[in-house]
Amino acid sequence: MAAKLPSLLLLLVLFHNLSAVYSIGVNYGTVADNLASPSEVAAFIKDKTIFDRVKIFDTNPDIINAFANTGIGLTVTVVNLDIPKLVHPNEATNWVATNIVPFYQKTKINYICVGNEITMSGISDLIVNLVPAMKAIHAALQAAGINDIKVTTPHPFSIMASSSPPSSGKFAMEFEQSLLIPMLQFHRETNSPFMVNPYPYFAYSGDLRNFLLFGENEGAHDQATGLTYTNMFDAMVDSVYSAMKSAGFGDVSLVVGETGWSSVGDPGRGIGMEEAKLYNSNLIKHITSGKGTPLMPGKPLETYIFALFNENQKPGPSEQNFGLLKPDFSPVYESGCLRGGQQVQEFETAQGEKTWCVPKRGVPIASLQLNLDFACATGVDCTAIQKGGDCSIPYSVWSHASYAMNSYYQTHGRTMESCDFKNTGRVTTINPSEYFSLLSNLKIENFSVFCTHNDLKLWFSTWINCRLCTVYLPFLRGRNWWHLGWWLQIIIMVVGFMSPVSCRVLISGLCITNTIQ
Repeated sequence: MAAKLPSLLLLLVLFHNLSAVYSIGVNYGTVADNLASPSEVAAFIKDKTIFDRVKIFDTNPDIINAFANTGIGLTVTVVNLDIPKLVHPNEATNWVATNIVPFYQKTKINYICVGNEITMSGISDLIVNLVPAMKAIHAALQAAGINDIKVTTPHPFSIMASSSPPSSGKFAMEFEQSLLIPMLQFHRETNSPFMVNPYPYFAYSGDLRNFLLFGENEGAHDQATGLTYTNMFDAMVDSVYSAMKSAGFGDVSLVVGETGWSSVGDPGRGIGMEEAKLYNSNLIKHITSGKGTPLMPGKPLETYIFALFNENQKPGPSEQNFGLLKPDFSPVYESGCLRGGQQVQEFETAQGEKTWCVPKRGVPIASLQLNLDFACATGVDCTAIQKGGDCSIPYSVWSHASYAMNSYYQTHGRTMESCDFKNTGRVTTINPSEYFSLLSNLKIENFSVFCTHNDLKLWFSTWINCRLCTVYLPFLRGRNWWHLGWWLQIIIMVVGFMSPVSCRVLISGLCITNTIQ
């Protein structure tokens, strides 16, 4: 038995290494007037990105609800101005009862951030009450029977008095004893993380470019530890860890609440899209590699990139352009944040023509119905295809699914992925609504009507309307399909004497599907 123990321990170690997950999150800001709905954002993050956790800057109930049952960990934030009142137990209890308890069972809330970068505010009332408010909210969570949500607060890197070399990291004296030591003690007691926001972006200079962007460089040697740093992100994080350790709290975990790079630099800074792409793509590779930092090797470093979207209502060009994605979900640049290593690419023809999404030829009705249900359930307005709606005619699953799929495609960035529908959709440069509109104006409300009787009048109507599909409509598109149209008319004359089912297939299949596709 004793001889088997080393093998067993080895297996446990290997299992731990194989099962370790190096998580990376993203900050979801909403200072914009052109963003998709929270439900669309949550679905996109869950289905299309590598992010398994999200940090928001308030307690917007629509956003918290949107992440219900997604498995994505959520960090919510107490707005700064609420901090002073939350030191009172009753206020903290009411805050938890309003902003946490209603969502707790369905939404996976990992952290509550009490304020954001409070030391930057310079408001003494906020700074003095920060730790007491954190303690009050923690106590309110405990009283509500919630033990798995941790309380923390993000700090700007300016809390550091020294950071180079990393081993010399020290907190600023004005904050260390009055704020940070009591806070670190709270973190130790509650097993919650210390959160900091390091931004190499703000230290940019041409001489440091590769060091800032994880590029090839000679590195910066720390003589005290003998360690060499090849990027500033690690150096900044380790300097905070050194400060924590120097204060006696090296056992408290560390989380990066924000880090990122603007794709549009302020005038004169000489940085932009290329630097943003290099920083964020290399950061993602670095974090997900699980290498850790030189002072914390192999230790997962929970990190939240700033930010998910460009936000057009923020001040200044750089602040508006920290996003990995545009509001339509298309990437600002290739960062590696999309699942499977694939980037969403907006479909564009060589001539820059407008595009639509329609079902592929031969897709089963059951699949079309699933596409229809999915699109209508994920934010697409389907009232137009309900009975009596402007686009309800023709009454067929194919036409209604086409409407819903295209609406989803148009509102989700007109990308190849947003027209995939499990490989049942395709992008076309032909507007399907033109054909449906014409058929509606001709009062062809239900193709099956023409196939329910054998009398000559209805059969002739079938023949005439299929001629419209096979001859008149292609002619409108500027194509000379007259010869093909007459051949189809001959086929129609034969099929007209066949079963109603064959007739219905002919009209709904040949007339519509072939014309559009």
